[in-house]
Parts: sequence; C-alpha cells; structure tokens
Amino acid sequence: MLKNRTNQGVLLSVALFMLVLATGWQFSSREEKASKPNIVLINLDDLGYGDVGAYGATALKTPNMDRIARGGIRFTNGYATSSTCTPSRFALVTGVYPWRNKDAKILPGTAPLLIDTAQQTIAKMLKKAGYATGIVGKWHLGLGAGNTDWNKRITPGTNELGFDYSYILAATQDRVPTVYIENNHVVGLDPNDPIQVSYDQNFPGEPTGKDNSELLKMKWHHGHDQSIVNGISRIGYMKGGQKARWVDEDMADVFLAKAQRFISDHKAKPFFLYYAMQQPHVPRTPNPRFKGSTGMGPRGDAIAEADWCLGELLQTLETEGLLEKTLIIFTSDNGPVVNDGYYDDAVEKLGKHTPAGSLRGGKYSLFEAGVRVPFITYWKGTIKPAVSEAVVCQLDLLSSLAHLVGEKVTGLDSENHLDVFLGKSKKGRQELILEASSRTALRQGDWVLIPPYNGPAVNKTVNIELGNSKEYQLYNLKTDLAQRNNLAASQPEKLKQLITRYGQLLKQKPEAEMRTIKLE
Repeated sequence: MLKNRTNQGVLLSVALFMLVLATGWQFSSREEKASKPNIVLINLDDLGYGDVGAYGATALKTPNMDRIARGGIRFTNGYATSSTCTPSRFALVTGVYPWRNKDAKILPGTAPLLIDTAQQTIAKMLKKAGYATGIVGKWHLGLGAGNTDWNKRITPGTNELGFDYSYILAATQDRVPTVYIENNHVVGLDPNDPIQVSYDQNFPGEPTGKDNSELLKMKWHHGHDQSIVNGISRIGYMKGGQKARWVDEDMADVFLAKAQRFISDHKAKPFFLYYAMQQPHVPRTPNPRFKGSTGMGPRGDAIAEADWCLGELLQTLETEGLLEKTLIIFTSDNGPVVNDGYYDDAVEKLGKHTPAGSLRGGKYSLFEAGVRVPFITYWKGTIKPAVSEAVVCQLDLLSSLAHLVGEKVTGLDSENHLDVFLGKSKKGRQELILEASSRTALRQGDWVLIPPYNGPAVNKTVNIELGNSKEYQLYNLKTDLAQRNNLAASQPEKLKQLITRYGQLLKQKPEAEMRTIKLE
C-alpha cells in the first residue's frame, strides 16, 4: 500500500512538474511574442544626404528628423542600393540586388508587378512571424500581370506580396494613373467613368501639357508634357476616373491619416508599417499651409511637410503608448535632384542649401550623392543615441529584421547586421555593389571602384554628374569623401584587386551563398 502511494505521489509530482513546464513555456512564448517590437520603416523619395539638419543642413529646418537622429543612431555611411527609385525599392522589399533583375529599372505606371509572388519579401517574412503588415504611400514596383484593367481588382499586387493592408499610388506622383489604390482596388472609382491609361498615345480630346499650357498651374521643364491632372501635366496619358483622381496638395495628409489609422487599428499586436512618403519627388505640391515655410519654394516646403508628417506619426505612437515598443527606420530611396522636370523655383530659391551635402553627384549618379542617403534607427529606451560610421544598406533590412523576430531567410543578398542597426556593433558591410541606371560600382572598405562607362559625364537636363568616364575611377572615401582625387593610376595594385573582386561579386549567385539567419 505504501509503495502504491509513493508511486502515485511520484506520478502526481511528475504530472504537476510537466504542467508547470508546459504552462511556463506557454507563458514564455506569449511573453516572447509580446516582446517583438513594432516596426515602422519610413522611406522618403529623393531626400538628399544634405537635406536633413542632423546631416549638416542649416538653411532647411527638419526638427523631427533631427529628433530621431539625436535619440537614435545616425549612420553616416547609410546606402540605398541604387540611385533611382524602382531598383532601390526592389532591393529594400526583397533583399536582392536590383541588378539581378533586368526589369528593375524606373517603371511606367502600367508596368506589371516586378516581384514574383513566390519571392521572399520583408512583408512576407514579418507576416510569418505574426506581424500585421501594411504599406502606405509610394509603391513603384509594378502592379498586375500586364495590360492592367484599373476598373477591376488589380492583381497580383502588394497584398500578394505579404501586405495585409495597402494604400498606395501605383508609380510616382508625376506618372499616371493619378489615383489611390487600396487593397488592390482604385479608391472612389465611378463605374460609369472607367479609367484608361496608356504610355504610348493620348486619348482623343484629352488635353496635354505640350498642347494646352494655358491649363497648367505648374509649367513642365522636361519629360512631363502629357496628360494634365489637377493643373499639372504628367508622364503618360490617362482618361476617365475623374472622381477617383487625387488632389496633389492633399496627398501627404491622406497618406499620414492612413498610416496613423493602421497604427491605431493594430496596436494590440506587433505590426510592420512601410510608410513610403512621396516627398520631395516632383511634382512638389505641399499643402498650402506649408507654402513659403522655408523660402526655398515647393521643394523645401515639401521637405518641411514631410518632417511635420514624421512628427505627427511620432505623436500617434506616443499617444497610443507605443513609442518605446517601436523600432523606427528612417531613410530615402536615393539621392537628391533639384530640377527634375518642372519649373518650381527649386533651383532659383536653393540659396546656400546643398541637398547632397559635401557629396558628389545626386539622383541618377554612381557617385556617392546618388546612393548615400540619410539613414537613422530609433527605438526609444532600447537604442542608445550614437553616430555610426558603419556601412549599412537598405538591402540588409530583410535579413536583419528576420534575426530580430526569430525567422530564417536564405538565398538572399541581404546580410544580417541587426547588431549594427541596434548600436551593439560598429562592424557593418565590408562590400556593397551600387547601381545607377544599370551601371554598377563596388564599395569595399573605404574604397570605391567605378568601372569605365560610355555616356555623358553630366546629365545637363538635371545638372548632375553621372559618374561616367572612359577610365577606371578609384576613390578613397576616408580621405576624399567628395571623390575629387582619382587614384586609379597611382594605386595599381589596389585597382587590380578591386577589379578582380568586383567581377567575382557580379558572377556570384545569392543562392550559392545560402546565408541563413541562425536563431540564438
């Protein structure tokens, strides 16, 4: 009898122990899940390295950008992969170099979805980790399967790439169709006024900037002389959809409200918000309440508006009690351009402001100003304020965030540099392939190699040096940040070494490396 009671006691103790273990494990799992931070990725459009106060701007005030720079990590070697929008955004979303995809170039508004729906994306990865995922703002990675009917459900699109919620413009503010798209449907579309879009020819009777300049409130300078919407001529032709067409001056407010609503609606669980602002891309149309606020014309005022939007978003996170639970990543898709297609006084009112800072080049360029961009990580109470010289790239956000949330990703160009983004390490990327309009260059350590390329040295229309030369260019950024001293002739061994490595990297397939995020 005693033996049976003892056995029963042992069995009961084991059962209780197992129950405690199970309960504890479940509690731990819930705690772990709850401890995952919200993630807000803010990507501006054509914001230059020198456009932010924290990066040296003095004539232009950006108090909210400066706030997160002071309270987080300001990276002085932060990169987009490309000096133009579509390729840069492709790399950010997929973790794959854009030059691996021959179609990753500046897309028209009618382009089919650039990313294969079977491909890994930052949204898919975070959704798998239990995140609510949303995108608000500029997309410019194509939609549909070709010959898109804008009057029906537009698929495949952002929802098929892992975003639970989507409120976007299809391409850019200066390209048709000039409508918002929410979860694959055009917002406010009247079925009796169907949308037609073409990038080949105009529709009969539709006015254009080229032929009807009297209808314009903003004159075009180059490349923007086609359909007129809201008094602004665009790239491409559009007919119909009158009730669905956006009002340019309201765009920042519309996107901000959608971003704030997404945060409020998903505050009970971890969320990922890709907030892709349209400023200061052309046409620069800040809300009238910002008109004249900087003295620099619409470009400066649009940056002031974007800074205000950031401040309002921070306030929403504070009000919801989420600021200390949210990792904020702030960056730009590529470098700056002043005159990019409209007469908007951007050149005339620039004054002493230098959008590229001390860097050479700008948007479209292989020089540093095309790809080196503002890059800030902010997580109140977790990230300690610092300035980091580590080389970081938007390409690496996918793998780094996968490590943060305990997911595995393989077969990407994206590298895990989470400790660098969180300020726990100063060792960033050692090598990076940079791209500009299908031309590529190599950064390795402090060195940049630009191979010979045909074409003009300067894009005279936008007044930007492109990086083209008949000779190899070799620069040491540590001693020559402005890239004025070509060392190709005086450093033959370094030149030879970088040329060899550059060729190896271009041939190397991401699948061969199979970089895996190892869970700790």
